[in-house]
Amino acid sequence: MGSGISAGLAWALLGGAIAAEVIATTSMKLSDGLSRTGPVVVMVLGYLIAFSLLGLALKRIEIGIAYAIWSGVGTALIATIGIVAFGESLNPIKLASLGLIVAGVIGLNLSGGH
Repeated sequence: MGSGISAGLAWALLGGAIAAEVIATTSMKLSDGLSRTGPVVVMVLGYLIAFSLLGLALKRIEIGIAYAIWSGVGTALIATIGIVAFGESLNPIKLASLGLIVAGVIGLNLSGGH
């Protein structure tokens, strides 16, 4: 793929997209049903940045690999933030499910899609 960006930059952009999505989703939780302006603004900007960076990363990384990593890592991080910061439940099934997400992301990376 002659995209003009290096593989390393593409992976960094994907990492930034994940971070922005996690910030946006956490801000959505903090917005109290979209009723608090500050968190809503952070949420909207976060999603704008996340999708922009994901779009740039897709110039170099296969879409199936990039999206699976973006959504899987984002899901695992949000679930962890929910447990740690918001006191959400943790049980063996949730823990095993998070482990499966991490295993899937590792498996996709090992599949040679980059």
